[in-house]
Amino acid sequence: MSTLQLVGRRSSHFTRLTRIFAEELGVPYEIVPIYDMTVRDPAVYADNPALKLPILRTQDAVLFGTENICRAITEHAGNPAGIVWPEQLRGTVSRNAQELVWHCMTAQVQIVFGTLVAKLPNDNIYFDKARTGFEAALAWLDANVADVLRALPTSRKLSLIEASLFCMIDHLHFRKTLPVEKYPALTAFAQEFAARSSAQRTPYQFDVAPAA
Repeated sequence: MSTLQLVGRRSSHFTRLTRIFAEELGVPYEIVPIYDMTVRDPAVYADNPALKLPILRTQDAVLFGTENICRAITEHAGNPAGIVWPEQLRGTVSRNAQELVWHCMTAQVQIVFGTLVAKLPNDNIYFDKARTGFEAALAWLDANVADVLRALPTSRKLSLIEASLFCMIDHLHFRKTLPVEKYPALTAFAQEFAARSSAQRTPYQFDVAPAA
């Protein structure tokens, strides 16, 4: 297998994050879609026992987890200079920002899967609390994103915090879980990042299973 396989969904912000790394670093890959997230067969998830995506499949190994995959893609690209990882974020605000981005991404999956896929009541306390925390985290990120960006090295090629933040915000336009218009700083950041060719080559879309 000369090309890396990303087992995931084009509609997933976690999958898109790994694709942006591959696009930015010029690493060839192909998408192996998971069409139905209600399936509980680990084989559909490239034998990930947690039944989660994305998964990276190479000739020699199968790797679980978004950040793990981004790091592996970087290794395939020869570990180029200018990639900023979470452990390089020195300030408390920057570290908190990355944690809240992960929280927002997970919360959106929780809400979408629970209310749209599982058809559970939208006003259930489980989802109501998730939305409350999601909104508060977005407000915090909106208030602090300028400081987070200023703290990044100007010589960077790509940072996980920026790429994951973009994938999360843009996903709110694709899956309208919460209104994003009241977060102007995040909206401005996302519009700027969206001009990158890696973002333009990885738009969100639903994978449609081939006809039987």
